[in-house]
Amino acid sequence: MASNYDVVIVGGGIGGLSLAAALAGKCTVALVEAEQSLAFHTSSRSARQLIPSYGPAVVQELTIRTLEMLAARDAQADEPILTPRGFMLVGDEETVHAEASGNMHAITHDEAMRLCPVLDPDSFTAAGLDNGSFGCNAPLLLEEHRRTAEAAGVDIITGAKVHSAQRLGSGWQVGAGTEGFQSGVVVNAAGAWADELAVISGVEKLGLQPYRRTAAIVNVDSPLTPETPMVCAADDSFYFRAEGNQVLISPSESVPSGAEDAKPYAGDVEALISKLNTVTSLGIHSVDRAWTGLRTEAADGIPVVGFDAEAPGFFWLAGQGGYGFQTSSAIAELAAALILGTVVDDSPESRTAEQLAAVRWSIRR
Repeated sequence: MASNYDVVIVGGGIGGLSLAAALAGKCTVALVEAEQSLAFHTSSRSARQLIPSYGPAVVQELTIRTLEMLAARDAQADEPILTPRGFMLVGDEETVHAEASGNMHAITHDEAMRLCPVLDPDSFTAAGLDNGSFGCNAPLLLEEHRRTAEAAGVDIITGAKVHSAQRLGSGWQVGAGTEGFQSGVVVNAAGAWADELAVISGVEKLGLQPYRRTAAIVNVDSPLTPETPMVCAADDSFYFRAEGNQVLISPSESVPSGAEDAKPYAGDVEALISKLNTVTSLGIHSVDRAWTGLRTEAADGIPVVGFDAEAPGFFWLAGQGGYGFQTSSAIAELAAALILGTVVDDSPESRTAEQLAAVRWSIRR
């Protein structure tokens, strides 16, 4: 016997969990996750930085709204999710100018060296700084979404990979693990597996592409202070930031991949360490741990949020790319309003919808 819900969310990463929390108490919801634990893939492998100047214009607007929502939450909470941490681009004048946008402003070479003294002064000629950037306590945010959802009656089922989904009458019948579900709406928050879920559901896939992004926590001779901004090469060849007395580093690669539990390629982290030990005085001497996540994107790089025009009740919540955490609250706010049919003029949800509509005419563009 299938269990009945208004909404079944497929995917237990930041997208699925934030929507579950946004819908909690407003309708009946089940969230199903293929892995035995929530946020197992990309959401547990985040750089944990929310950057208003990062990404296309619509992503920047979504980030600003997310920061507003998280700041309002922090004002009422004992433990903050947000911690001020600037974001600095370094490189040559042309590349920095081309990549700087939104809240980022140009700073002098001397200012950049003062903010991050470990940089080799000869390794860059220009810099930009976003002082509106924040570090994000991602585990706390994920756990808070889970608690909020479950406290309001959302059923969260892990170890339940979807193996069947079909439209029946006015709703959907979904098989996941050993469980069966009936719902009016199925939300595709399956991350790198979003197109795979569409095929299982008999829905035309969108051509979403996962891309690899590797990172590592390393031990260094010269730890960064907590005030040091996250530093990113304007040519996307690396980024690094403080992680306590250690440093998080990434080659910032964007290599196409299949949907998988990605692992670092041999030599990638070592090559990055060699590079960073040339352009900084960090003195990286060992690797604590390394991982690779998948950032899944639509062809236009814009998150895919909304009902599929050709499959009634099938809702896409996918393609967040590397912007999952920094857009999550705003997108969940919009998605919940669209599913519940509560979008009203001049609400935050309607403004978010307008921002997305300005760059994507339909879910199939």
